[in-house]
Amino acid sequence: MGTDDESAVLLAEFRTWLDRQRGLSPVSVRCYSKQAKYFLAAVGGPGAVSTLGAGEVTAFMVEHSKDRNGWSAKAMVTSLRAFLRFAHATGRTAVPLAGAVPAVASWRLSALPRGLTAAEIERLLAGCDWGTATGLRDYAVLSLLARLGLRGAEAAGLQLDDIDWRAGEIAVTGNGSRAERLPLPAPAGEALAAWLAGGRPACGSRAVFVTMRRPFRQLTPEAVRAVMGRACERAGLERRGTHRFRHALATEMLRAGASLPEVGQVLRHRSLLSTSLYAKVDQDALRPLARPWPGAAK
Repeated sequence: MGTDDESAVLLAEFRTWLDRQRGLSPVSVRCYSKQAKYFLAAVGGPGAVSTLGAGEVTAFMVEHSKDRNGWSAKAMVTSLRAFLRFAHATGRTAVPLAGAVPAVASWRLSALPRGLTAAEIERLLAGCDWGTATGLRDYAVLSLLARLGLRGAEAAGLQLDDIDWRAGEIAVTGNGSRAERLPLPAPAGEALAAWLAGGRPACGSRAVFVTMRRPFRQLTPEAVRAVMGRACERAGLERRGTHRFRHALATEMLRAGASLPEVGQVLRHRSLLSTSLYAKVDQDALRPLARPWPGAAK
């Protein structure tokens, strides 16, 4: 068996472990596997895993981080730690090496992701053509991202049975395959109804969002990103990711007085740490709201 075949077998086992032992979403599993594949190629393939030492792991991460932004480096840190835990748990390494993966320097992560302004969101939504089935679908997708802060994969994975019209709720399956029921805001509900009643083709798929050409298949997370990309082009904006909607929603909630736990509940974060890192707001925007320190110069 060649090195490529050995890597494919090892990565398939790693993906199964991430799904069954860690309960990660399919999108996260693919991301972790992609990073692990890069690591395996860099160290010489699966055969080299058993001889790895802490110094080699650290050296790889330091070299990999050169000329990469903080978020890209952080993705590798998270993925590599998971792979090394898997390698130790399955007996491929004699000692645990996850601790040898250095953390990304905090200064590299100081640039926070930007949200979208209310005006930009309206431009993105307004650019969808309600006169076409594709426009109705894209408008419904973007409405769910903007009004509920869904992840792209969550919007792609919605099923018809997930919508409870009578209760005004939808069931969303997020990270860790956890299903949670969320209230369906009227604007998003109206967009969904318009798509399902006047745009969605009749087909055997139970997915809410499907392709517009036969065979009608469920949209993938990549297709949702493409919907966002086209919307940015129509709105005259540089291409932005779907997570911008989540950050915009979190920022608006914080500015309206919501607490971090409340924001985390809406975004379905597992820990408060995730919320505090994701939902920080621009200090310049908050500075006028801060009270002066007692005794400070006027």
